[in-house]
Amino acid sequence: MKIVIINYGAGNIQSIKFAIQRLGFEAVLTNDVNEILDADKVIFPGVGEASSAMHKLRDSGLDTLVPKLKQPVLGICLGMQLMCNSTEEGNTKGLGIFDVDVVKFSDKVKVPQIGWNQITDLKTELFKDVSEDEYIYLVHSFYAPKCEETIATSDYDLAYSAALKKDNFYGTQFHPEKSSNVGEKILLNFLNM
Repeated sequence: MKIVIINYGAGNIQSIKFAIQRLGFEAVLTNDVNEILDADKVIFPGVGEASSAMHKLRDSGLDTLVPKLKQPVLGICLGMQLMCNSTEEGNTKGLGIFDVDVVKFSDKVKVPQIGWNQITDLKTELFKDVSEDEYIYLVHSFYAPKCEETIATSDYDLAYSAALKKDNFYGTQFHPEKSSNVGEKILLNFLNM
């Protein structure tokens, strides 16, 4: 199986690569269009600020490639947010894969949300053999509201999308690669699709 982690200069890609190795697989870090198209599974990470990450995607031409991918694609954290229509962070237009706009948490809570939180309302094969109310690891100031594409929910000030799915595209607001055994199970479910 060929697993590609898209390397566009906006991701904590080493920790994802190590998590995949712990599961017994190898992943290639690349921004090469042909390698990405040729992959069986694609992971689209993201750490940092949305508008600069989107600039990097546009500069490499990956902004037009990612929405056209046909194999299973997993967006993680900022990667998931960039797959949405837009984000308030830097007033950034996204890739438009998920039909939802990312917004900032209210002033009623401390941002960013950093640490462990529970996921509920789990749907799809991404969460096969994962129990309701498991704890996952998050670091974010912005969130995707609940919508038709929500496949997992978390709560911080309000219930929001912890994961999204549309067609072959999946997204997790949390970091599966930092979410202990539960995160590894979710990554393995993705790789086994």
